[in-house]
Amino acid sequence: MDRRRFLAFASGVSAAALAAGSRTAPARAEGAWAGMFRSWVPEIFEPLPDPPEHSRALVIGSGFGGAVAALRLARAGVPTTVLERGSRWPNDPWREIFTGDDLPDGRGFWHRTSFTGVTKIPMQFEDFGGVLDCTSYPNLDVWRAAAVGGGSVIFTGAMPEPPRHLFESVFGGLVGYDEMVRTYYPRVRAELRLSTMPPDIYGSTPFAHSRAWDDQARKAGYEPTPVESIFRWDVLRDELAGRSRPSATAARSNLGNSNGAKFDLNQNYLAQAQASGNATVYPGHQVDSIGHDGSRFVVELRKLDPTGAVTARRTLTADRLLLAAGSVGSTELLVRAKAAGSLPHLNEHVGQGWGTNGDVVLARGMSALAGTGQGVPCASMIHDESGPPTTLESWYIPGIPIETGALASLGMVLDPTRGSFHAGPDGKVTLNWPADGNARALAAARAVNHKIAAAANALVEYDAIGYAANANFTAHPLGGAVLGAATDGYGRVHGHPGLYVVDGAMIPGSTATVNPSMTIAALAERAMDQFVDEIR
Repeated sequence: MDRRRFLAFASGVSAAALAAGSRTAPARAEGAWAGMFRSWVPEIFEPLPDPPEHSRALVIGSGFGGAVAALRLARAGVPTTVLERGSRWPNDPWREIFTGDDLPDGRGFWHRTSFTGVTKIPMQFEDFGGVLDCTSYPNLDVWRAAAVGGGSVIFTGAMPEPPRHLFESVFGGLVGYDEMVRTYYPRVRAELRLSTMPPDIYGSTPFAHSRAWDDQARKAGYEPTPVESIFRWDVLRDELAGRSRPSATAARSNLGNSNGAKFDLNQNYLAQAQASGNATVYPGHQVDSIGHDGSRFVVELRKLDPTGAVTARRTLTADRLLLAAGSVGSTELLVRAKAAGSLPHLNEHVGQGWGTNGDVVLARGMSALAGTGQGVPCASMIHDESGPPTTLESWYIPGIPIETGALASLGMVLDPTRGSFHAGPDGKVTLNWPADGNARALAAARAVNHKIAAAANALVEYDAIGYAANANFTAHPLGGAVLGAATDGYGRVHGHPGLYVVDGAMIPGSTATVNPSMTIAALAERAMDQFVDEIR
């Protein structure tokens, strides 16, 4: 089925229509969608194996941190269990494995029935265990992954290194920049086969918007820098040549690339870990709580099918427990354990130091309509320090593979605003985020974007109708179990030997104006170099 159905929206992606439109997926009888999903992607409905009752090492989460941990433990000969709440989604060059951003169905979202994305278009769909968890807190929406492979399945592939001076200002000497660029960034780069966009892809029709973005940046005095990416350029060439269903060249990424266009963690770290025979990933296992019984770690979980039905409740134990459920997931487990007393020695820093990486999504008009295209991979970025340090990356309009007259950017601002997580007596975890917590990042990114639009004589001014900048969300949640505060300088949790944090929760709210995935993976590599011997 072709579910992209973008034509009606394409004519309305200009400012006026964006402000007016609302699109809703067709209503279906309850259960009908699940039946269709079963026929489209039967793999995710296959019976789920049960993890062992006890593990020497248990990893919660299979994103960048969890995948690194699984591979390094497996290669050290440590039998390792990896728990993941989401499904293990396959890839296929022709099937629609994932839904599209243009008119998503339940495969797109983790048990949520409505969504208003960066284009501010409300959408509705059925409740299902899809790949993107959009958690709404007071004053902020947080986007995170729910799939084997974690964020590598749903991100836009950009993996730059942060600038030295900003990295050092964020980490304050606790993590050496020299060791990162000498050892850990290169290790991740090699495992993920990172590269910048090749000239033939950059010059193709779907990336007319990338070329227009760069032209405008140059007119404003910036020199765009190529961005290293996780995308597989051979798959994009297949799309362009008609050898694969269009995906990355047709504005699809936030909800997954069906044809495997991203070289996600299922194709490298996780594949190698499982091939070793020492690590096994168990999809459909939602961890609700963690604790310690005096001799070993205790994990309470629910086994879920893709519809969300609970098929079993289990208690597992482990000698060593590694938290890699993402900044929100890992922090929730820790603050819940602290409130319940199941990990009684956690310190006062647990749940603190959480930030959004200064995320802002931006739009500006083209200087001239230069062709068609909204391909996904980021070609380039620019950096500005005339105000708060700000990076803008060439982005795309989700779900819109034709020309719209709009250029999108992802902004990341070095913003000191921080929030905190707390658990109530009922175990419910809340995020305390200031009502104006995004204001500084929003103003800084908007100023850079406006400077470029003015210098390039952009055809449309989106500020007038409120579409120039959006910062009421983050796709890069960071912090909650910060290095040097809740943990030591590598991620060992204070007060509980054998408990480790190896994901974005250990980062102090920012990765210094660039996307976090590269730094999360590199910090996990650095941590595992320290942890493997003591776990083994």
